[in-house]
Amino acid sequence: MTANEIIDCYVADVAVQLPRKLRNDVAFELRALLQEQMQDRADALGRAADAPMATDMLRAFGNPRDVAARYLPALTIIEPADGHKFLRVTAIGLAAIWVLGLLKHLQQPIQSGWDLLSVMGQWWVGTVIPSLWWPGLLLVMFGIGAWTRRRWLQDAEWKPLATDRLRGGRAALVMGVIGMVCGLYVLTEPSRVLDIFWGGKAAPAAYQALTYTEAFLQRQAPWLFALIALNIPLYISVIIKGRWTGQLQTLEKSLALANCAAMAWAVADGPIFLATSSDQTTKVLMTLIIASTLVYMLVRKLRSVRPAPGQQSYS
Repeated sequence: MTANEIIDCYVADVAVQLPRKLRNDVAFELRALLQEQMQDRADALGRAADAPMATDMLRAFGNPRDVAARYLPALTIIEPADGHKFLRVTAIGLAAIWVLGLLKHLQQPIQSGWDLLSVMGQWWVGTVIPSLWWPGLLLVMFGIGAWTRRRWLQDAEWKPLATDRLRGGRAALVMGVIGMVCGLYVLTEPSRVLDIFWGGKAAPAAYQALTYTEAFLQRQAPWLFALIALNIPLYISVIIKGRWTGQLQTLEKSLALANCAAMAWAVADGPIFLATSSDQTTKVLMTLIIASTLVYMLVRKLRSVRPAPGQQSYS
């Protein structure tokens, strides 16, 4: 990695810990400051800036967590770096508890007559006040986390990691390719699983449970299988290059969205398997896959850092 790449990596580690509205401005300002300091250090030493020089300078500058805390508004809850996270988790947890409690208490007037005042009173006493256990529990958990970091992790040296590094390494991608090949082999004819484990002697009902409907085979199946298969050359390209380039990341996101669209089409259009139980189970699993994929992509988007217009986002 070059000196500028290490600085970009440090900036990303700092900025991703900030609220989204501050992230890009702080990243732009911090990168300019660090590049200026890097140039001053190189001029003082009489040599060109390199990776070891950049790493030493950034370690002296401070841990990314502490640097991020300098840009955050002062908070007295646990640690300044954890304050915003504590408030966010507390608000989400309380909102979920209050909504579920309100829905529970609303069942009573629906069944026995409407009395909004009584319902709100029961909700306040039975849900809102007892829900204060949630921020108390979070306070203890954040306190333990802060104490642990101060006790064991305070002196840990920051190490730069490439922003386009392989998630899980080449071994994980190789296993992913093998899994997709095996998955496609099974998905083209799910009843093969029965032949593998029972040698073709499974009950006829079991074979019917794993038999696709003709409509699915004619409509959604070709698209789904093709989109899954396209991930194989994508992963092989990443394995060969040893990193996720901007184009490969864009292609990965496009394939993921296309897969979600194809699965949503399959879920909404009609039965996938002849057996009702298999069909319902498959559609539930597909829905979970779609939801988890979209949430994962949203989280990566929200965690992205763009120090200046035209710069690649970190995720």
